[in-house]
Amino acid sequence: MRKYCIPQPQRVRRIEESFAWIDHRLLRNGYLPVMTHQDQALYLFLALTADRHGVSFYRKEKICDLLGLDFGPFEVARDRLIDLKLIAFEPYSATSPNGHYQVLPVDGQPPDFAGDVLKRVALPQLSPGRSECARQTRSDCAGDAVAWARS
Repeated sequence: MRKYCIPQPQRVRRIEESFAWIDHRLLRNGYLPVMTHQDQALYLFLALTADRHGVSFYRKEKICDLLGLDFGPFEVARDRLIDLKLIAFEPYSATSPNGHYQVLPVDGQPPDFAGDVLKRVALPQLSPGRSECARQTRSDCAGDAVAWARS
C-alpha cells in the first residue's frame, strides 16, 4: 500500500447521520468534460439534497435561488443532465414546473453529442444531376467561372 501524508489528520472526514456521495465514474467515464458549470452545479445540488433513493423534492425556484441560476440556464442544465442519463425528472402535474428529481446511477460513457450533431448536419452526398463545379473545391470553381466568363 502506498504511503501518503494526511495534511490535517485531526480533521479526517467521518460519515455522520446524513450522507451524500458523488460517483467517481463522473470523472473516470468522461462525464465531467462534457458537463457545463451549470450542469455540474445542478448535479451536485441534487446529489446533496437527495434521499437514500436519490430523490430530491426541491422546487425549481429554490434551486435557482440557491445556485444563482436564472430559469433558462436551469432548464438547459436539467435537460442536459436528463440527456446524459444522470438524472430523471417527473413533474407533479402536466402543467407544473416542479416535481421529483432522481439522481441516477452513473453507467457507461456519456453520449457523444458532438458526434451526433456532426452526423446530422453532415453535407449530404451530391446527387448525380449536380454540375461538376458543385463537386469541386471553391478554388477550382472560381477558375471554372473565370473560364466560362471568358468564353
